[in-house]
Amino acid sequence: MNIHDFANQHCQPRKGKEHALGADKITQLLQLLPGWELSADGHAIVKDFRFRDFHHTLGFINAVGYMANHEDHHPDIEAGYGHCQLLWSTHDVGGLSLNDIICAAKVEALLTR
Repeated sequence: MNIHDFANQHCQPRKGKEHALGADKITQLLQLLPGWELSADGHAIVKDFRFRDFHHTLGFINAVGYMANHEDHHPDIEAGYGHCQLLWSTHDVGGLSLNDIICAAKVEALLTR
């Protein structure tokens, strides 16, 4: 599979530890997502995006928010002038699920359109 395959999928309800991704699978999938890293605690993936001004940062946040609402899977967002950090995790599995990979791939697709 490649990043486009994940970007074309949709999030599914994933509750319980059986939906949590293992360390080997996370490492494999992160190779498909340029610039995304595992958080320090290993329970999320994170990426910092840079923009030329606040206007573009806010547009990006709005686009991510629209997509996240559509998928019913929402990131933690930190933003300031010219940057936005997204952090995806699945609280219902206590770490990462396929939904986080799908949403990160969808974010990457937003930037290439």
